[in-house]
Amino acid sequence: SAMETKLSAYRQEMAAIVSRHMKRETWIETAVPSLYFVREFSASEPSHIFQKPSLCIILQGKKEICLAKECFQYGPSEYLISAVGLPVIGQIMEATETEPYISLKLEFTMNQIVDLIHDKYQENPKKKQDRAIHVSPIEVPLMDAMARLVRLVDAPDNIDVLAPIYIKEILYYVLIGPHGHVLRQFAMKGSTACQIQEIVQYVITHYNETIRVEELAEKAKVSVPTLHRQFKEVTAMSPLQFQKKLRLQEARLLLLKGTVNATDVAFQVGYESPSQFSREYSRMFGYPPKKDSKRLLAEYV
Repeated sequence: SAMETKLSAYRQEMAAIVSRHMKRETWIETAVPSLYFVREFSASEPSHIFQKPSLCIILQGKKEICLAKECFQYGPSEYLISAVGLPVIGQIMEATETEPYISLKLEFTMNQIVDLIHDKYQENPKKKQDRAIHVSPIEVPLMDAMARLVRLVDAPDNIDVLAPIYIKEILYYVLIGPHGHVLRQFAMKGSTACQIQEIVQYVITHYNETIRVEELAEKAKVSVPTLHRQFKEVTAMSPLQFQKKLRLQEARLLLLKGTVNATDVAFQVGYESPSQFSREYSRMFGYPPKKDSKRLLAEYV
């Protein structure tokens, strides 16, 4: 169809720009603020990542993102939007030396969304929250705006003025797209989703402290069971599962940075018992901390 031909031309053009700017790195932060290029030459093992609020568009290949037990697969004809920072497991399903996986990631903040929502949207703030991650079919206007943003990487003098305009336009197309209501509800002051997003943010900032669910419920002005339910509707996890994932992901990053002593790492991310840390770490990553870091460091060298 004419639309498919157009989309395909955009994909080829953007993939060529990405490839020209990358050597063998798997990702780079471009000169355009909060725009990243990603390229992988082989399918990957599942990797634990913290996904900030972002829009991801695949130009070539296929990826799967898992949030707790829920998985979303997407390829070049869809885009993935995550409205809240979440610990996820990402896996590249299709990539080869000749047909690498190539994608674009645009991170954004809730403030950028709030600025776009005017009186145009009067949503019912008491509506049930939706999951914070969604996959939607991609359309030409969004791809067109994205192509203009990506071209700015080759025209750095225009970035300051044009990037904010193009980003606004891209987010606008997401907002009026099939899952726009998800973003809108997280950006609406006073909505349940907005409250939960603040609680999620609180857990992220205080991940290495002891968090009591009672305190979180008080912050959100709801009962403990309600908080549990709402938190799980948004993140697919309970607050404490969410916190544990953040702690263990952070621990793994520290081990990769060469903090050899697993006990130090355990205390740093908020565990009081190194043996409990080691147990939970093995359960999440398949190896105890020391063995895992040795294995990972060997891969990176």
